[in-house]
Amino acid sequence: MSMERDFLYSKINDFIVYLEKEKNYSKHTVRAYKRDLETFFDFLMEKGRSVVDQNVISFFVGHLLKYGLDARTVARKLSSLKSFFKTLKRMEIVSENPAAGIKTPKTKKHLPGFLTYEQVKEGMEIGDPRDKAIMEMLYSCGLRASELVSLNVSDIDLNREEVRITGKGDKQRIVPLGRFAKAAVEHYLQERRSKDPQLFLNYRGGRLSTRSLQRIVRKYLMRLAQVAGTNPHILRHSFATHLLENGADLRAVQELLGHASLSTVQVYTHLTTKHLKDIYMKKHPRAE
Repeated sequence: MSMERDFLYSKINDFIVYLEKEKNYSKHTVRAYKRDLETFFDFLMEKGRSVVDQNVISFFVGHLLKYGLDARTVARKLSSLKSFFKTLKRMEIVSENPAAGIKTPKTKKHLPGFLTYEQVKEGMEIGDPRDKAIMEMLYSCGLRASELVSLNVSDIDLNREEVRITGKGDKQRIVPLGRFAKAAVEHYLQERRSKDPQLFLNYRGGRLSTRSLQRIVRKYLMRLAQVAGTNPHILRHSFATHLLENGADLRAVQELLGHASLSTVQVYTHLTTKHLKDIYMKKHPRAE
């Protein structure tokens, strides 16, 4: 089935509104979807294609791969198209999803970087109460940057030592609050002079932004020797890796991270397997 290019292009805004209002996606994610869709429609204009069907989407994917885009980037662009048509179909704007049957390019699994526990401990040596609470919570709870900045004071239950997290797609989960993180949050709440509902505030009294969070994490991780990364996500990776290294069940880690699919978490097993091999080579008397 084919559809008019210009008609579909006019529906991008409907899709963007859906992502913002219904899916509660971050501004960064929404911009990425919009950019991917505009790239596709620019390609159609350039090639003089006025209709959209499965063949033209396959042609687009093949063109991107042929001219040097890595498979991961192409897979993301195809995923954006699939989501776009799936949403339009749900809205009954179109009757079919022409991207649905197109196979996603195979990508190499990327092993996320992580910190050693010694690096984590050194990174947590922070005098500022707010920044210490931020760093401790990222590592203690395995939070995404967007999840941390969206926290309110009411999401923290210090008595039950739990945190209510609103993750992707507005899905909620409860995660434990570790002893060090609890102490850091208690100290921060005692020190701050605000009745605002937001948990983490910037120095103007508003909610902390994701960009500011990235700067804070980078500031403290830059001090560490041989650090594998300085973005907030590396503390989330470290959270998962350290749990698995210490014997945690893969499905339990999936629940704590808020991942819908177990396969997303399985990438961490490569890291822990390498860790076990290193221990084996160092400790087994007949390993070498």
